[in-house]
Amino acid sequence: MEGRSGGMGEGRGREAGGGAEWELELESESAVAVEAVMSVQVVSAAAAAKVPEVELKDLSPSEAEPQLGLSTATVGAMVPPAGGGDPEAPAPAPAAERPPAPGPGSGPTAALSPAAGKVPQASAMKRSDPHHQHQRHRDGGEALVSPDGTVTEAPRTVKKIQFADQKQEFNKRPTKIGRRSLSRSISQSSTDSYSSAASYTDSSDDETSPRDKQQKNSKGSSDFCVKNIKQAEFGRREIEIAEQEMPALMALRKRAQGEKPLAGAKIVGCTHITAQTAVLMETLGALGAQCRWAACNIYSTLNEVAAALAESGFPVFAWKGESEDDFWWCIDRCVNVEGWQPNMILDDGGDLTHWIYKKYPNMFKKIKGIVEESVTGVHRLYQLSKAGKLCVPAMNVNDSVTKQKFDNLYCCRESILDGLKRTTDMMFGGKQVVVCGYGEVGKGCCAALKAMGSVVYVTEIDPICALQACMDGFRLVKLNEVIRQVDIVITCTGNKNVVTREHLDRMKNSCIVCNMGHSNTEIDVASLRTPELTWERVRSQVDHVIWPDGKRIVLLAEGRLLNLSCSTVPTFVLSITATTQALALIELYNAPEGRYKQDVYLLPKKMDEYVASLHLPTFDAHLTELTDEQAKYLGLNKNGPFKPNYYRY
Repeated sequence: MEGRSGGMGEGRGREAGGGAEWELELESESAVAVEAVMSVQVVSAAAAAKVPEVELKDLSPSEAEPQLGLSTATVGAMVPPAGGGDPEAPAPAPAAERPPAPGPGSGPTAALSPAAGKVPQASAMKRSDPHHQHQRHRDGGEALVSPDGTVTEAPRTVKKIQFADQKQEFNKRPTKIGRRSLSRSISQSSTDSYSSAASYTDSSDDETSPRDKQQKNSKGSSDFCVKNIKQAEFGRREIEIAEQEMPALMALRKRAQGEKPLAGAKIVGCTHITAQTAVLMETLGALGAQCRWAACNIYSTLNEVAAALAESGFPVFAWKGESEDDFWWCIDRCVNVEGWQPNMILDDGGDLTHWIYKKYPNMFKKIKGIVEESVTGVHRLYQLSKAGKLCVPAMNVNDSVTKQKFDNLYCCRESILDGLKRTTDMMFGGKQVVVCGYGEVGKGCCAALKAMGSVVYVTEIDPICALQACMDGFRLVKLNEVIRQVDIVITCTGNKNVVTREHLDRMKNSCIVCNMGHSNTEIDVASLRTPELTWERVRSQVDHVIWPDGKRIVLLAEGRLLNLSCSTVPTFVLSITATTQALALIELYNAPEGRYKQDVYLLPKKMDEYVASLHLPTFDAHLTELTDEQAKYLGLNKNGPFKPNYYRY
């Protein structure tokens, strides 16, 4: 403390004692009027009596510094003097209550500076204009005036000010605020904010399963099952926002609305239920289709969006946080309904197709086709085709250029960081990350993490993708080689048991484990549900799994898809995917009999190009057109397609 006090005292001594330059400046200013200086000293007892709630307490030198951490010069400048400046500033206590002025060598000034035994000598000053009076007065501090007009600065005593009226104000505040009253105050102050829906989620029946609720929309229909139909208004606002970022889908809706190319189509869907999916569903409805929908992921549903769709008349069966039993129940409610049978399937992951194939195989007699958008679902379709069990044509949207190169790559490049930030507040710079798989999803994840300063390792089974990783500057490793040292493990392979219990046992403390693939099979989460391990919920979709020795890992979304379970994804990219899905449905539904056999097909290249062209006006982009001579030279049609189906982008 002594060294610190001495340093601060010396600094004040230099400011007050000055040097030749400081003295000359003050002398040349002729700065301070005696009236202003005297107003610093003279205090009216009557004025002080008007503010009895202001209490002044002297602080000893040992108390002043630890509490304030400031020199007396700084404190003096912070406390306005009495009788000037702010007319409402509290006045000092009456003179009878004030302690005697400290003599030389005593008081806080002496404690702060070895040389403070002498009163710092200010330079001689003459009367000045009112501006300089105010400046001197504002600097605070008491002053002594000698008969010849010389002004010197007197030692100051540090005061601690307590405002009794503020104390009373804080004491009047309620100590407890109920959850309902808090949510009410939020909605009053921000009626257009989603926070005003807190009263819905805080309701007493919030823990009740939607399956046990009796709900109806404004039209009297109860053919849906969502968390809370009262959230529909907020969901509608989210859908309207999403429409602004989905130009191609809105253009398709506008162009084809009159033709109704899906008139008579009965589409059963199982996808993520988000605002972007809602725009797709409403577009399909505008094109003439009837839709029934369930969620493909138990954590990705936006409850308010599901409510908005139900309010609009769509039979939707989904809510965030479904159990496994709820998941299959919702799919069954979409499919098994009296007087309605689907003739088209839009699937994401293959669960809907699997359920119909297992429970209602006769439905395939009337189904015209399947549109599938995920790696996992496409893999299942190829398995069925190979076994000769695929009953209808299927369109592989996942491997279309517009899905793979935009949704898988660019979407994951942005959403991986969003998901990790929201769940863990992780700083990425310098962290060691291993990304399992270097397909389009893996490429997007690696690019984002590398740009944030992370040290990124890649695991891969395909030598071509592995070579791409090496050429992109990533070190190719086996998971066992780095599992003890990495801070984050990300899976994006579409495979199963990529991260096993053995890997989990060897991870460092606080390692973050997450999945960017569609299915929850990539991380062996089931092996963690054993008696010796403790699960601790940290926040929504974030769990600590604690080993007996105290080591813990951070598991996100219980191994399910990170970005849609824990955050959101860019709407514009989903516009590309949703438009591709819509065109695939139109193509399969309207295709003449015999065009597509019972097999898996890629979207025609011409449709890929059409989807891309619908999004270009957003960027004010202008395509170059081939001349007749150029088109003939390349052997192409001027209007496309410009690449063969086997071309790799």
